[in-house]
Amino acid sequence: MPVEIKIRKGETMDKAIRRLKKKLERENIIKDVRAKRYFEKPTEVRRRKNKVQAFNNMLRQRYENA
Repeated sequence: MPVEIKIRKGETMDKAIRRLKKKLERENIIKDVRAKRYFEKPTEVRRRKNKVQAFNNMLRQRYENA
């Protein structure tokens, strides 16, 4: 499903490009493309996900105790 924006009447190209970039960022398209640029071993995927999960757990514990 392609991402598209319609240029509004009187809108500059700079603003339209900025809106397109924000939309791509919100839908995580840029993030996915960068992640899939190179092959990532399954062990690296697990290690990365575990690292993110550990960080989130650390934050959760920090704010529960505070």
